Amino acid sequence: MPIIPGEHTHFSREEFAARRAVAVGELQRRGLRALLLFRQESMYWLTGYDTFGYVYFQCLVLSDDGRVALLTRAPDRLQARFTSIVGDVRIWVDGAEADPARELRGLLQELSCGAATLGVEWDAYGLTARNGQRLAAALAGFAALVDASDLVSRLRLVKSPAEIAYVRRAASLADAALAAAERAAGPGAYEGDILAEMHGAVFRGGGDDPANEFIIGSGSGALMCRYFTGRRRLDANDQLTLEFAGTYRHYHACLMRTFLVGTPDPRLLDMHAACAEALLAAEAALRPGTDLGAVFTAHANALDAGGHAGNRLNACGYALGATFAPNWMDWPMLYAGQPVEAQPGMVFFIHIILFDAERGLAMTLGRTSLVTAHGSEPLSRAAIEPVRC
Repeated sequence: MPIIPGEHTHFSREEFAARRAVAVGELQRRGLRALLLFRQESMYWLTGYDTFGYVYFQCLVLSDDGRVALLTRAPDRLQARFTSIVGDVRIWVDGAEADPARELRGLLQELSCGAATLGVEWDAYGLTARNGQRLAAALAGFAALVDASDLVSRLRLVKSPAEIAYVRRAASLADAALAAAERAAGPGAYEGDILAEMHGAVFRGGGDDPANEFIIGSGSGALMCRYFTGRRRLDANDQLTLEFAGTYRHYHACLMRTFLVGTPDPRLLDMHAACAEALLAAEAALRPGTDLGAVFTAHANALDAGGHAGNRLNACGYALGATFAPNWMDWPMLYAGQPVEAQPGMVFFIHIILFDAERGLAMTLGRTSLVTAHGSEPLSRAAIEPVRC
């Protein structure tokens, strides 16, 4: 069957038009002739374009008159046609002497962007340092380049009703993954089987691959908050830390738990009580009109009052949205003094983490919340009581 342009987008053309209009308005406000987009999240938000082709040089150009053009490789020509509303797709050809940055200059010349000020998403996984240097060299003397990495990221922060529906679906998938983990975990359980059940719950529910690996660790590995390779079986008495996401249409909703396996160390129950108190305090502080630094402060005050100041981290979460590999963390993070103001429609993952390295004890508790007009709404229906298996 022939491909119908844009047949696999997940938002209406009216919503894409509204997003483009607000982005163009911000371009004009900043005095930018065009924006050079290298973040896949930005391309997806503006046009629906869905690919992992950003591991090579590709750029979506948005001009201040609303025109959009994509420069990419041949494998993504049909990908763009199938998943996006982009009509102008240019291809640079692979080869030893290929210089896509120079070809981008030619495209910008066609769009009358010479001798102008252009915004660039320098802070992008899709723009390596080497390609960034080639871009700067190709456009030297052609246009003035300024850092506009935050432009679309700030616009993406407040979610539309359609986006919130996807986040809610992602949250239900995260709950399904948590339930699957609870069923699979127990003395002697294999970590690989637990992961398989969790991912299966997401995929069977129509979800997507997450933007980074699920984090799993037991024993001393429970004190890690990064993925590491190598699986083990749970001991008769153990601790199991899980940080994971339900993902739907690339929108993420995260959960974090440390399971108590067998007969737990009593200190773990005390740590869980402290984490629960801190989580509820942080969620209460996540209110519209309040600086996000207040969320971190609320969490830190609760843990410090319980004697856990030396075991907590220096951030307690971050925004979530439609993100691509290598990670699902979105801007901004929740840390002391974070000045960004919470607004209705923002989505945050709040994680409370205590790692007592001296005693080898871990306890974590986290869930995703939506900022509403009156406060914050946890999107998970799962209980926050200790998980014992």
